[in-house]
Parts: sequence; C-alpha cells; structure tokens
Amino acid sequence: MISRPTPPAALLAATRRRFLTVSGAAAALAFSGALPGISPASATSAPSPADDPFTLGVASGDPLPDGVVLWTRLAPDPLAPFGGMDRRTYPVRWEVATDERFSRVVRRGTTHVGPEFSHSAHVDVRGLEPWREYFYRFRCGGFISPVGRTKTAPSPEQLVPRLSLAFASCQAIWEGWYTAYRDLAARRHDVVLFLGDYIYEFGNDRGIRPGDGDEHNTRQAVTLDDYRQRYAYYKLDPDLQEAHHSAPWIVVLDDHEVVDNWADLNAGSTPSDQFLVRRANAFRAYWEHMPLRSAQTPQGPDMQLYRRLGYGRLAEFSMLDTRQYRDDQVNGDGIKPPNDATADPARSLLGLPQERWLLDGLTASDARWNVLGHQTAITLLDTVSGPNVAVPMDTWDGYSASRDRLLGGIAERGIQNVVSLAGDLHRSVVSDLALDFHDPDSRAVATEFVGTSITSGLDGEDLDAGGQVLLDENPHMRFGNFQRGYVSCEITPELWRSDFRVCDRVTVPDGTVSSRAVFAVENGVPAVQQA
Repeated sequence: MISRPTPPAALLAATRRRFLTVSGAAAALAFSGALPGISPASATSAPSPADDPFTLGVASGDPLPDGVVLWTRLAPDPLAPFGGMDRRTYPVRWEVATDERFSRVVRRGTTHVGPEFSHSAHVDVRGLEPWREYFYRFRCGGFISPVGRTKTAPSPEQLVPRLSLAFASCQAIWEGWYTAYRDLAARRHDVVLFLGDYIYEFGNDRGIRPGDGDEHNTRQAVTLDDYRQRYAYYKLDPDLQEAHHSAPWIVVLDDHEVVDNWADLNAGSTPSDQFLVRRANAFRAYWEHMPLRSAQTPQGPDMQLYRRLGYGRLAEFSMLDTRQYRDDQVNGDGIKPPNDATADPARSLLGLPQERWLLDGLTASDARWNVLGHQTAITLLDTVSGPNVAVPMDTWDGYSASRDRLLGGIAERGIQNVVSLAGDLHRSVVSDLALDFHDPDSRAVATEFVGTSITSGLDGEDLDAGGQVLLDENPHMRFGNFQRGYVSCEITPELWRSDFRVCDRVTVPDGTVSSRAVFAVENGVPAVQQA
C-alpha cells in the first residue's frame, strides 16, 4: 500500500529539523561555505583582486517591467578553492545603460560580495522602463567585466506585438561543444528559459573535450566546494557565456544539479539525513551561480523556485519545480508498465500546494499565452511497440493522477492557450496534450514542446529507433528528433511558432546549426500544426 504523503508544511518543517540535527562539518559547510582550517579575514575598505576576476562572465535574469537581476562572480582562478579569492569582502560596482558604449548610464551602484556566497553578486536593479533593452557591466578594482545585454518585461497592461523566446536544457559539458549556444546568442532573444540540468553531478564518462579527464571534472560532486567547482568549469565555456550575455535567463533546476532522479528527501540508497546535506550544498552552489533574486536564496535544503513572471498581456510564465515536492518514484523507477501505483491520486509530481498554485494562477491569468516552464514531458511516452505499454516512472507518466488534475483542471476552468515547455528527454517531442491519451479522439486542451539537449547524448541522429517507436505508439505526438540543439520561439497575439534548431554534430567544435522543423499553434486552437 502507498501511504498518503505528509502535508507539505509539516514535511518542510520536518525536513529542516532533520537537517539541523545532522552532525559534523558537512552540515556547517552547507550553511556557511567555510572550509575547515580557514577563517574569514576582516574586510579592508576597498580591496582589489590582483588578476581579472570576471572569468565566469555575467548574466541577467527574472525580468520584471521595472527591473532585472544582474549576476557575476569574482573568480580570478575559477577552478581553485574559492575561485582564487581570499576571505575578504570586495566592493563591486555595477552600471546599467541604454547603449552598449555606456554613454547613457541610467542606473549605477555598488554591492559587496564575500566568501559566504563565493563572492557572487546578485543585484536586483529597479527603476527601469518596461519592455526596453539595456546593457550592463561590473567593475572591481581596475577590472571591467564583459558587457551583457538584457531586456525588461512589458508593463502589465501592454499587449506587445512580438516576443522572442528560446528554451534549452541538459548540457553535459563532457559530451560535446556548446554549438547551439553560439546560434542562440546570435539571435538575441528577448528572454531565454533554461529548464534544468545546467551541470551534471557525476564524473564525465565520455571525454569529448580536451581537459575532460582532469581530476576536478571526473569526481562526483558532493561537497559545496565540489558543486562550486563544477559550475565554474561549465561557466568557463565561451559559448555559454555569450548566451548569458545575449539575453536575460529564467532558470529552474532538475535532478542533475543535485543527483540523478532525486525526489524530495529520496536519492536512491542514500540516507535522507546525508542527502539533505548534499541537497543544501547543491542548492547553495546553484543560487551562487544563477541570476536569481534573494527570494530564491536557499535556506539549507529548501529553495523557493516555483514562481510566476508576467510579460504583459501577451504571456505569463509559470516556472515549476518538479523535484523538491514530488513523491518518490514507484516501481523501482526506470521504464515500467503503468499500474495502480502510478495512478494513485495521493501522489503528486508538484506537491498539492504547487498544483493548486498553478491551476489558480492559470485561472486568474489574463495573458494571451499561458506558459509552463518545467523539467520533463507531460505527454504520454509509451516506449514499447505493440499492445503493451511501458512509460518512464520519473516523468509525469509516473504520476498520472497529477497530470489528470492539471489537464482536467485546464479543461474544466476553460483556460486557453496553455503551452508546456520542457526538457530532460534529450530528444525533441511535439505533442497535443489530450484529456485521455489512450483515446485518439480525445480533445486536446494544451500544447507541449519538449526541447532536446544542448549536448547530453552526443551527436544523435534525426530519428532513432526509440523515437520511431514513440511516434508509432503515441498518436497525440506530432514530431520527434534525436539531434542536439534548442528551440527558438516567436510569439504574437495570434500565433506561437517554435523553431527546432539542431546541430549536425556536437562532438567536434565546428558543428553547424540549422532549422529542422517549425511548428505553430493558433490563438484559441490547442492543436499543433507544422508550419
């Protein structure tokens, strides 16, 4: 028998209590970031690093009509402990201008960054104009950072004529070059959604790039220092930096930012108390390296990641967290036939409070397009040929009652123009989201675009055997592709267009990117069409 989940509020309280009882230096490290034997030095009035500290670039994120978060991290020697910084606090100046040459600076200030958050800066700039392009940079000592481009959201009453959006996920750096990001950066979108697996916690098992065999990239990330070093290694990539410099990002994490297929307090055979320490380490390093507001600052092993961002009357983004509150995977995880356990109404992928938050927000929205930004496919993924059915236990298939509540709620409440954007599968999948996936005549209530990986899975191919089975066995599915890349979307009040950009190869540094297919959804018609 599957027990009914603990009420989320009580579960979170219990989680914190259990975490706080964990003994030893590991728990202290998760909170303080201090390493044994190193004590913070007193900050001087204006210390200055000896070498360029902006090796990891800059980023912006979570745009509002009047503001945006600006990010950087001081790391003159990024793969060294503390990024090569000492234990002092440093002043970092920032500027926002309407032009790339900074002849018209509209906002400036100074923030102080210290060792407790690995000398990362999160500047929540306000007082900007809605739906306007800006440029930003940082200064520390005699060094100036690269220039980043960002853009604010429209004002709540605006119905802008066009929104340019990209979304991406899954970028195992040792499985290829970030060719897709080079293409994404050149397109200078209004906003980029990153939907999980920014890093991979396990050591590389491919060795595609030079340096992949270095010790820092082969060990499993467990400690706070491990996760910090892993993010630094990824962020050194010039194409990833350019993608961050080109547009503001809205980010959520998936499993590999912590450990493969984790679910709430569960991570395989690891005792929950030990896992909570690791989760706290991972969350802290994630926040330190992402353009997130202080509201997302982790509190030990807890982090408020699901949130809503409006783009005027054109679009509203509901960014979801399908890891922190989910029930554990049933049937031993993996790919299994659905059964009573997967259909148990007591189980949830989002947790019941987040489910209610999502449906209530969709109901209240007056945006033309209601966008779900999340980790993995809602659509049914029958992976075997013939009459038998086998589905992934880690996707919404393993939590079908949760899916039914979402899609049923969309239908019952008459919510229009719901578009699900997801990743995780390392393949592109386009689907109509039907009330009953087993009935070919069941009406669609939403549309789903699943984007492939940036690199994870190596080069791939146009349509592999597994992809053909998915198309054959799932009549609601309209397209499949097994190459690497991302999705570039153009959104107008009357039409959503998704351009699936794919790389011919990622296992070499000089691959090329092209458009594999374009799909469209019309306003008020939840059925995808090939454009």
